[in-house]
Amino acid sequence: MSDKQIRIFDTTLRDGEQAPGCSMTLSEKLRVAKALSELKVDVIEAGFPAASPGDFESVKAIAERNFGPIICGLARCTAGDIEKVYEAVKSADRHRIHVFVATSAIHREHKLKMAKEEIIKSAVGAIKMARELVDDVEFSPEDASRTELSYLAEVVSAAIEAGATTVNIPDTVGYTVPAEFDRLFRYLGEHVANIDDIILSVHCHDDLGMAVANSLAAVNAGARQIECTINGIGERAGNCSLEEAVMAIKTRAEFFGLETGIDTTRLYPTSRLVSNITGMHTPRNKAIVGENAFAHEAGIHQHGMLQHASTYEIMRPEDVGLSRSNLVMGKHSGRHAFRNRVAELGFELDEFETNRAFQEFKKLADKKKDVYDGDIEAIIMNADSASSGPWTLKSLEVQTHTDQPATAAITLIGEDGDDKTESAHGDGPVAAAFLALEQATGVQITLKNFELHSASIGEDAQGEVTVTVEYDGESYRGRGTSVDIVEAGCRACLEVMNRILRRKQYGSSGPGRPTPEQATI
Repeated sequence: MSDKQIRIFDTTLRDGEQAPGCSMTLSEKLRVAKALSELKVDVIEAGFPAASPGDFESVKAIAERNFGPIICGLARCTAGDIEKVYEAVKSADRHRIHVFVATSAIHREHKLKMAKEEIIKSAVGAIKMARELVDDVEFSPEDASRTELSYLAEVVSAAIEAGATTVNIPDTVGYTVPAEFDRLFRYLGEHVANIDDIILSVHCHDDLGMAVANSLAAVNAGARQIECTINGIGERAGNCSLEEAVMAIKTRAEFFGLETGIDTTRLYPTSRLVSNITGMHTPRNKAIVGENAFAHEAGIHQHGMLQHASTYEIMRPEDVGLSRSNLVMGKHSGRHAFRNRVAELGFELDEFETNRAFQEFKKLADKKKDVYDGDIEAIIMNADSASSGPWTLKSLEVQTHTDQPATAAITLIGEDGDDKTESAHGDGPVAAAFLALEQATGVQITLKNFELHSASIGEDAQGEVTVTVEYDGESYRGRGTSVDIVEAGCRACLEVMNRILRRKQYGSSGPGRPTPEQATI
């Protein structure tokens, strides 16, 4: 690989999924992994196999698909963790074991209660064990940005000597700033023997809003791998945003003199996919993929744009997979036109998925006059939730009266084909409908948040509802769409309830939350 090439290590399925409410089902993880391969990331960190049986199975399933990128699993410096990663990733043509141990004084004294020498011994032993199993081993000194520079250089030197092929420098708690991080990487370059023989990587969190800036500073100082997530999702304030880092390198090529192998036209559809699956709505003003990223309302901006797009745009929307047009379709639009528009929006559907999405499109076209790109995206993104039982919404009837409780009647279809109808009263139509769903499914939840967004334009636009609920001490998110916002809320709530019921029936397919002793990079 050229010294000018930056590897993109995507950890959406590991670090990103650890954000509260972002856990994914196996089928959802596979969809994301496939999208990441189409985006052409270099490495997919598919999970933390030792965290739970579900996480092990999902990493194994992704590895077995052989999507193309290197499939990586995370492990502590213990034999059990390392063996689990190997068993999970070994079926992939290209696979990696990623081991980590904390190195900062605060972690040594308060979490690990280990001396410096013990930590180095633990890291070296783990790397050597991993190298006996695979050729590709990554090592991370957790909380590197708060580790004494001289000791960090000692740890990195020992890791390279033990056989690590990639050494990652994490800003685990988002504490550093660009100038300081630049000095850290340059210090390692000057004080670590044979550092040019390995890939130096960077992994930043966004607690102070500088994850992308810090990652780019590291790249400018010698890092050749960026660890990041789609939409910057992750624990606490999140991780370095993949789309922002990639487009910064592409847009400012004359400054960095570097490149990635990312197909940037896949950024927008991949962002939308991850947003839908996790229920983490992308802010309108989010760089690169937000709804306002290429919108211009100020008169002087609009005038400049009409004269030449580069006056106020440093990137073309087409470069990130966002079409400028908002093609209007209706009930007379045929399957061929629909399929073409789906492709133009950057989505790849098989025949079954296309047929199902087209059926939903025709249903929607009967309800509203014009169907816009946002409506089509919403249909595609929610195609799986309609068939992810055990319950499917058949009908909803709501009655509201001023100064009186609302009434909702819900009919669900079970996997056995039988109907179940329940009715309930509530302070409003949503409360009544949710209570009826609880009675029908037997799942009692606590609603924490209800968000409503418009999928497109006009008074008859589809509403996208995202709900955050708590059940048995865990947070869940669900999303639903409909021209009726109460129905959209019901679909979002039912998606959560179905997920809870599936986890009860088949066991957790999520990551399992790491304990403080398992704290990840």
